[in-house]
Amino acid sequence: MKVSIITATYNCGKTLKASLDSLAKQTYRKIEHVIVDGASTDETLQIIEEYIAKVDYEVKFISEPDRGVYDALNKGIKLATGDLIGLLHSDDMFASDRVIERIVDVLSTGDYDGCYGDIVYVDREDASKVLRYWRAGKYDRKKLRLGWMPPHPTCFLKRSVYEEFGLFDTSYRIAADYDFMVRILYKGGVRLGYIPQVITVMRSGGMSNKSLKNRILVFRENYMVMKKHGLPAFRALTVRTLSRIPQFVSGKVHRFSKRKGGF
Repeated sequence: MKVSIITATYNCGKTLKASLDSLAKQTYRKIEHVIVDGASTDETLQIIEEYIAKVDYEVKFISEPDRGVYDALNKGIKLATGDLIGLLHSDDMFASDRVIERIVDVLSTGDYDGCYGDIVYVDREDASKVLRYWRAGKYDRKKLRLGWMPPHPTCFLKRSVYEEFGLFDTSYRIAADYDFMVRILYKGGVRLGYIPQVITVMRSGGMSNKSLKNRILVFRENYMVMKKHGLPAFRALTVRTLSRIPQFVSGKVHRFSKRKGGF
């Protein structure tokens, strides 16, 4: 099974190297890496060139202006030729060197269209400091009506899912991933398997919580997505917000350790 990993980046030189290194260390080697840069002006391009020179798998790389992260991801998906497509954002890292191997094992044997796992959010400067631990739990379509969605950065989907249901709706600035997941799961009936271990480590300070303005925007866009797809918006938003509280509590008591959850 050939795996395409999509990375969208723009002026992320401070975090990109750690992200790329986490992919380069993967034990599974039938990889195609598609990097879509938004015409960065920092050290990003130099880091990518050095990375391409040292890895032994195919890297496709473009650098040009885009209309935001979802536009960049759409470009990457269009360039991907793998049987399976996963995302590795420029602020993120895979939690262990066997993540892709584990995912391929699950999707090679199970009757699934994709799979997902858990995610931790860490301090932007100190990646050993866990701020939030999201144990996603097993997939149940009914949970979508309560505002649940699998952690999108951990999702690996067969390319046929994108071919059937399309790409990200770039009219959303922040919630296009939520719209996409509701579209393929609630409307499309895509089957997902759950891997009960941490797949992705995400640095804090992402677009959705960068400012009060963005938090208001993501709330508004989530509401729009729920109404669009016939979900009970008020109840779903309330439950979605309250369900995050335990994630911060568990994050505070968790410690980075190779003996736990896939780190």
